[in-house]
Amino acid sequence: MLAAVGCTSSSPVRSSSSPTPPPGSTPSGPRPNFVFVLTDDLAWNLVSHMPHVLGLEKAGTTMSKYYVVDSLCCPSRSAIFTGEYPHDDGVFTNSGSDGGYATFNAHGDQRKTWAVALHAAGYRTAMMGKYLNGYQPRDPIPPGWDEWDVAGNGYPEFNYKLNENGTVRHYGHQPQDYLVDVLSAKAGSFIDSAAGSGRPFMLEVATFAPHAPFTPRYASAAAQLPYPRTPAYDQLPSDASSWLKDRPPLSAQEQAAITKDYRKRVEADLAVDDMIGHLEAQLQAKGVARNTYFIFSSDNGFHMGEYRLNPGKQTAFETDIRVPLILTGPGVPAGRMVSQLVSNIDLCPTFETLAGLPVPNSVDGHSLAGLWHGQDPGGWRQAILIEHHGPDNSQADPDRQGQQQGDPPSYEALRTASALYVRYGNGQQEYYDTATDPNELNNIASGGIPPDLPTALNAMENCHTAAACWAAAHLTDPAQVRLAHAVPVVHRLGRKPAG
Repeated sequence: MLAAVGCTSSSPVRSSSSPTPPPGSTPSGPRPNFVFVLTDDLAWNLVSHMPHVLGLEKAGTTMSKYYVVDSLCCPSRSAIFTGEYPHDDGVFTNSGSDGGYATFNAHGDQRKTWAVALHAAGYRTAMMGKYLNGYQPRDPIPPGWDEWDVAGNGYPEFNYKLNENGTVRHYGHQPQDYLVDVLSAKAGSFIDSAAGSGRPFMLEVATFAPHAPFTPRYASAAAQLPYPRTPAYDQLPSDASSWLKDRPPLSAQEQAAITKDYRKRVEADLAVDDMIGHLEAQLQAKGVARNTYFIFSSDNGFHMGEYRLNPGKQTAFETDIRVPLILTGPGVPAGRMVSQLVSNIDLCPTFETLAGLPVPNSVDGHSLAGLWHGQDPGGWRQAILIEHHGPDNSQADPDRQGQQQGDPPSYEALRTASALYVRYGNGQQEYYDTATDPNELNNIASGGIPPDLPTALNAMENCHTAAACWAAAHLTDPAQVRLAHAVPVVHRLGRKPAG
């Protein structure tokens, strides 16, 4: 019966009756634990200010080419839970008929998650912090969770409500009510109890930090920090699409606000970093650290001044779609950076594979277990799909933006190791050669687009099974295939990923 739940629950699974043990384990060995810290709107340019995350990089493996299916909270989180693209799980936005918690439930996605599969297999599961946009603490606890401590509007970090295993509790404005700290304490307590239960456990702690309003935990700690400007700061791409091309240069006031907000984001992330250190210490104290995968990531990136855009997300630029994925755990090499193209649809099948469970054929993602353990699987994917519905003007959406922030119209995009191809709903296209133009400032679509890119994009936006999506992610043009393999596969961690 376990094969009928997990990343998807209504489709056939692999034909093998017993799953292959994950690398580094044996059928008789203990099943691994998981601690998954998922942040909100955290971009790569914050990682260097998080010492415990830097410690994870040194002790473990970094996926330097990890992309989200959409640079927006709810579609990204839905993909993580289900292993499906938005075109299969139905969640394209944060609210309305094509997004949010209500749409996730309407599509039956709450029964497709890795939590359901791991819980049914005997894991103790816990969800803490942010679930999906639109969820309110009065809403019922979804299937698959033993421990549930989830907020509705936790963005301010104070004056929020938590659904604590079915009981709604209000937290106020006292220092001890700061949400990241509350989650840290609850997560530590869960580790304490789960480690002594004799059962493996899976804990997701999803912080609202560093999402706006960027409530700092350590006020003024970054008071002198400049914003780390890249060549894309306050610049427009050549031949920019119509939604972007008329943006004026950033004013002095806008630039000052960007710097101020960046400092607050760093000060908020220091609390997240503290939490990571606390959870690592708890795992060590309970003697389970060596058998626990500790995963750190974000639901999407965040631009601040790049392409003349005020702080926001939702674009297909690297600032928004590429986020950290850093992990330690049993059999995970230390100080490694892996540069194969991976997507957040891959997390669900990875968790299930490492837990020794079969993964349904209908899931769109692909297990990263081999890559996490230092292997170099042949024939890896050469393209990543990004899907976006926009603009989103819902007044209730905490991610609501205007053109000044960067809310483009609907688009489908393809990211390869050497290119970004974007096709908007109005027919406009962008094509960036990221091998020579890593800051994506020279749109060369008017000079011709390699035919394999739109072909692959068409196939990927219409794939519906693991086999179909995997096949669609492989390019046919020999030159593009060579470029896809030109990036080093695995190397020692000696520098920060670009971006």
